[in-house]
Amino acid sequence: MDRLAALMRHFPVSAHVFNAGPLCGLNSLPGDGVQGQLHLIRQGAVRVGYRQQSIHIERPSLLLFPRPLAHHFVTDPLRGADMVCANLQFEGDQHNPIALGLPEVVCLPLEEIEGAEPVLTLLFTEAFEQRCGRLAVVERLFEVVMIQVLRHLMERGEIRAGLLAGLAHPRLRNALVSMHETPAHEWSLEELASVSGMSRSVFASSFRETLGMTPGQYLQSWRVRLVQKALLLGRPLKMIVGEVGYGSEAALSRAFKTQTGQSPRQWKNHSLTASQNPESAD
Repeated sequence: MDRLAALMRHFPVSAHVFNAGPLCGLNSLPGDGVQGQLHLIRQGAVRVGYRQQSIHIERPSLLLFPRPLAHHFVTDPLRGADMVCANLQFEGDQHNPIALGLPEVVCLPLEEIEGAEPVLTLLFTEAFEQRCGRLAVVERLFEVVMIQVLRHLMERGEIRAGLLAGLAHPRLRNALVSMHETPAHEWSLEELASVSGMSRSVFASSFRETLGMTPGQYLQSWRVRLVQKALLLGRPLKMIVGEVGYGSEAALSRAFKTQTGQSPRQWKNHSLTASQNPESAD
């Protein structure tokens, strides 16, 4: 089972480069309330400030802000630092399970990201040369780097709780992938435990301990996320019902309101308004 395949298919991430070159002195990025950001530091010392915290970077590194967060860079005013920076658009915005499952900030030395060296070499070459189509190439490579970062965090066990921790678990991930790939199936606790190769009781306790909810609660939250995505794409509720395992629009609406506190229509209207005016969103 590919633990990231269904997740990335339903909730992909796209990158939009806004800097490729040296940054000198003080540079502030206020954030737009919607997008995350990924910065690749090829060379140069950088001090990164956010909230009341700071990170000092002395070697080539990756810096990921998966959710909107104002931050700033301080570099040598003359030498600066060579950086490639991109805004990240997680499909589903603040409801994207990948963005929600990541820490507020991820900082990794580039040399520690297994398998990333050839991708990063090509990315930096394309970013710093004036070649036809370079922007399109760099943005696709940023998306590849994001997948490599997710692999790295899961394989190193650096996320202790939540969805990505569950996907890193050698057995729980089988149940999660099953729910992700066939959300319309009426998964029982016994079936999910069997898929995971665990007893019913051990599976239930391990799942709750790792993800902070029961398997039934997770399945409902996953279905609701799929409904949210479909609503934002303009699909009518009646076309979504069967895809996510509910017998009627009324049953889906009840589950949706239980999960979000709003009806599907209320949620859609609120989300569309917030996306058009991010500063006014709660």
